[in-house]
Parts: sequence; C-alpha cells; structure tokens
Amino acid sequence: MKKTAIYQRKRLHSSRGFNKWVQSPRWFVGFWIAVGVCLVLYALNALFGRIHPGSTWGLGYGIAAAVLFVGLFTYAIRRRTMRLRPGRTWYYLQFHVYGGTLFMLLVFMHVGFGVPHGVHTWWLWALSMWVVASGLLGVVLQKWIPTLLNSGLSVEVHYDRIPELVERIKQQAETLVDSCEAPIRAFYRKNVAAALVMPETRLIYYLDITGGLRARTKQFDHLHALLPAEEQQKLDALQAIYRTKLEIDAHYTLQKALRWWLYLHVPVSILLIALLIVHLYAVLYY
Repeated sequence: MKKTAIYQRKRLHSSRGFNKWVQSPRWFVGFWIAVGVCLVLYALNALFGRIHPGSTWGLGYGIAAAVLFVGLFTYAIRRRTMRLRPGRTWYYLQFHVYGGTLFMLLVFMHVGFGVPHGVHTWWLWALSMWVVASGLLGVVLQKWIPTLLNSGLSVEVHYDRIPELVERIKQQAETLVDSCEAPIRAFYRKNVAAALVMPETRLIYYLDITGGLRARTKQFDHLHALLPAEEQQKLDALQAIYRTKLEIDAHYTLQKALRWWLYLHVPVSILLIALLIVHLYAVLYY
C-alpha cells in the first residue's frame, strides 16, 4: 500500500473523504465518462435494435466485457513481475478497480439488465457479480482497516511475525510476574495469563480499537491502588506488556480480514475466467 500511496496527490480544494476514496480524479472522471458512453450506446440499442445477448449489440457488449475482464488480470501479473518494472503498479491498480466495475456494467448490458435463464450463463452472471462485489469490498477494507490501525495503536506488526511476538511477550510477562508478590501473581493467573497464550480475534476491533483496549486494561486500576510503590511499578510494566498483546491482537484481527478477503476474491476470479472461456467457445463454435 505504501508504494501505491506515493502516487496519490492531495487535492487542497477537495473534501477529506474524496481525497481518501479517490486516488486519481482523472481515473474517476474517465470512469464516469466510460459509463456514460456505455449507457448512451445501450439507449441507442433500445431505440434501434433488439436487446438480446445474441444480437449484434449484445455480442458487442459481451466481447467488450470479456476483453476487459482478461485485461484486469494484468494487475495480478504486474504484482508478480515487480523486478521487470513494466510500469507503475498504481496504474494497474486503478485500471483493475475501475475496469472491474465497468466490466459488471457491460455484463448487465449483455443480458439486458436481467437474469439469465440457462445454467451456464446464470453461473457466469452470478460469479461476475461475486467477483466485482468482493473486489469493491477489498477496496473498502484497504481504505478502512489502515485507518483503524492508525487510530489508537502504538505498535506496528507484520502479520507473519505475530505468533513469534506473542510467544516473546508471554515469556516477558512470566519473567516479570515471577519477581512479584502474591497479589500480582494471582491477578496475572486470573486475568492476564490466558490472553497471552496465542493471538486472539476480537470483533470489537472492527468498530473501536481504543475502546476495546481501554475496557480490557481497566481491570488493572483497582489492584494498582492497593499495592506499595515498588509493586505498582511492576504492575505498570505488566499492564504495558498486556496492552502490547492487545494491540497485536488488533493487528491480527484486522490484517487477518485482509488475508481472508483474498480467498473470497481470487479463486472465484479464476473460476470465472475458466467459465468465460467455455462460454466463448460455445458461442463461437455453436
């Protein structure tokens, strides 16, 4: 994300929301111009031709959608050929997002904004909707999750290193507790130890990271007032370790959503391209 973000220029006269969701006004305007052209063609089709997938107009929409969909895979190819430097990834990403949405419009035009009746064509239509919808969900997650992670966390964690870091935190906490008096050791066993065993997914992090952390660490306050000064310092250290673990859990929860999103989008996209090839073969040879 950092590599694509450097090509996004801040528009001083645009709202904060527009700057966040639209990386390039040129691509945004170009997309809507393309949508307008498609809708004008469809209106002309309705006036002077027959709205049917097998008509000349319908075949034109279908071919345009197929070509555009194949072109969308250039983004995946670009991500796997970074060393070859075939252009900036940012441009491929913009084409992938806007082209994918335009592909869905062409599919709707191809079927006359209806639902196909054949089994094969219905699956093509349904999977096309799934791929585009999951792709737009990915755009939302890529914009929303980094904002959440930056809203109240003091640590940055790579997803693949989380199990290793959790184990290290657990060892630090146990070493610290071994030097504490009985009240802290009992508090640790009852309220903290179980949370340090492994990364945990918590739904609260999707809504409010800071609120979730504050509610979980508030339990330290009551014990803190009952301890002598030296033990209070140790409890503060334990609380800092515990907070770090909760922040790692926040990263684990939100970054996991991004990882699992790929399983919703990529395999179905591959299945769709296979069905599309079968569909084209059937149209051309039968």
